[in-house]
Amino acid sequence: MTKFSALLAASAAVTLLAAPAAAEEHPKGEAKLAEMLEGRVAGEPERCIRLMGSDPLTIIDGAAVVAKRGDTIWVNRTANPDSLDDDDRMTIRKFSGSQLCRFDQVTTHSRTGNFYTGNIILRDFVPYRREG
Repeated sequence: MTKFSALLAASAAVTLLAAPAAAEEHPKGEAKLAEMLEGRVAGEPERCIRLMGSDPLTIIDGAAVVAKRGDTIWVNRTANPDSLDDDDRMTIRKFSGSQLCRFDQVTTHSRTGNFYTGNIILRDFVPYRREG
């Protein structure tokens, strides 16, 4: 076996060992999101949402970024949900004033140590409102 083949095999083994850990976290985030949205109906997706300074923006592990405004919960199923970690904090660079839009730049940093942990690529925001 060549050095390259051995390295490739070792890399594949590490990837396979890491996959179950990531798979375990994802259902927990999905379950939390489902609980938040229980009794609500999805509306038409929107490119931007208006947020006020006091409106919370939350990361749901491995699932989505969620904003709550009044009785509406806005869900953004990002392009890279596996990188979402609720232990991170978000830094948002907005290009549209008080709105948060799919093309705004979002980076994440660890809460302890403030280390850069990644980027969040936003998609459209889906509003969820109570039925009736």
